[in-house]
Amino acid sequence: MSAPGPTAGRRRRAAVLSVALACSALLTGPGLGAAAAHSAPPPAPASPSPSPSVTVPRLDWSPCRPGSPWDCATAKVPLDHAAPEGRTIDLAVVRRQATDPGRRLGTLFVNPGGPGGPGTVQVPQNYDAFPKELRERFDIVSWDPRGIGNSTAVNCFDTTEEAKTWAARPPGGFPVGAQERKAWIDAYEDLARRCEKRDPDLLRHVSTADTARDLDLLRRSVGDPQLNYLGVSYGTILGATYANLFPGSVRAMVLDSNIAPRAWIDGGPQADPRTTTLLRMGSDRTAAATLDRFLTLCGSAPATRCAFSAGSPEATRDKFDRLMLRLRERPIGPWTYAKTVADTVNSLYIVDPGWTALAGRLQELSRGRAPKPPVYPPPPPVAQPNPYLGDEQAAAVWCADSPNPRDPAAYQGLEEDSARRAGDAGRYWTWAAEPCATWPARSAAGYEGPWNKPTAHPVLVIGTRYDPSTPYTGAQAMARELADARLLTNDGYGHTALFNNGSSCISAYESRYFVDGTLPPSGTVCRPDRVPFS
Repeated sequence: MSAPGPTAGRRRRAAVLSVALACSALLTGPGLGAAAAHSAPPPAPASPSPSPSVTVPRLDWSPCRPGSPWDCATAKVPLDHAAPEGRTIDLAVVRRQATDPGRRLGTLFVNPGGPGGPGTVQVPQNYDAFPKELRERFDIVSWDPRGIGNSTAVNCFDTTEEAKTWAARPPGGFPVGAQERKAWIDAYEDLARRCEKRDPDLLRHVSTADTARDLDLLRRSVGDPQLNYLGVSYGTILGATYANLFPGSVRAMVLDSNIAPRAWIDGGPQADPRTTTLLRMGSDRTAAATLDRFLTLCGSAPATRCAFSAGSPEATRDKFDRLMLRLRERPIGPWTYAKTVADTVNSLYIVDPGWTALAGRLQELSRGRAPKPPVYPPPPPVAQPNPYLGDEQAAAVWCADSPNPRDPAAYQGLEEDSARRAGDAGRYWTWAAEPCATWPARSAAGYEGPWNKPTAHPVLVIGTRYDPSTPYTGAQAMARELADARLLTNDGYGHTALFNNGSSCISAYESRYFVDGTLPPSGTVCRPDRVPFS
């Protein structure tokens, strides 16, 4: 799962677990539309760091570029928090100061998803999507987690050309047929061998728990007694981990588009997981349901509103199925069946303009023409807007942290099982995890629960009904697992509610929660401001 925007120049490969900030969605953050309840109690003392001997990094802020509204800094943190006197690594950090400093409440830390999401690029790219009140009242801060992007990064190649040569080896999207399966498996086995030789110590210390400890050091660096945090997609597992390692340090935490904690850790013997992280999560089923909703809404609209419409939902679903069968036999230029399925699932993340653009590409393919490549927005005004983001960076976190089957031969059977329940999307999501089969490292300091330590303040959990990556059931599970959490339902579409898919209702509740701790009433359901293709 890849993020649109300046980082999307990397190959769109299934091995990257969801990175989810849209470049074009814009929210206005209007006033609260309904009464809210459950105000937060007075601030509690922050819980002490489990490694008090770790030196709090100093952030020497300076403009990322001359004239840029963003400040950049580098934080030095221990590679191993249990051995703070040993090797240190760098974290790249960015900040946009509160636009109304007289009313400033503190710092809002943002993780844009992944693993593999470079916060120093994606958060500046999406700054305008933050509700106005949050931009006024908080410094917005993000960072590239350890192992990623502009921080000390996992990079298993000596040169850019070497990385490009490797990236051409696995088939796009997922493998189809025995020959492509062998090419895929061989490529990721080779990647694992390269990474094991390159920096094995780093591979063992890029876990979610390591990053949660980094986040607490960053909180202390900016002088906030407690944490304000927004985590989306993978950032929800990071937030839940922080909340249970540092429960007394939570002031306000929003977890949007959630991974169920038990799906992440498996809960069974780690040496022999029977299925993958993504299939445990239900990514295949929720992607299939979201695709069906896309085709239903498209088919209910005229072709002037949805280019792929065949005049009715049933006819549009049939049209999609016929296109997939045709592409299996006769690709159109580079557009193979697998690449088109991968593009379809990724394009369901963002409703506007993603769904409209997807409909246009599918229509071009149905006419036998290769679609034009997408046009991405300009990079944000930061120092390094295009860091290296190879597949090994996401794998280093995901595969070392979350159990997946270790036998590459198992994935063909898992694919067929998933395809029976979820169709084309099941094939995509199954092979997304196969790089973990031969990954050479396990986390030295991971976190596997418990998930119910009482936090100083309640957590706000947001789930979207039609999400192509993290199902609504993940948000329900997260709200149950945490000691004190309130579930806010987005009865809409796409991956992440606040950033990508336009609900002023979500925006208002989230803003009020961050500002004064007020939670929405139990059972609150928000709807999008506009139904796709309406």
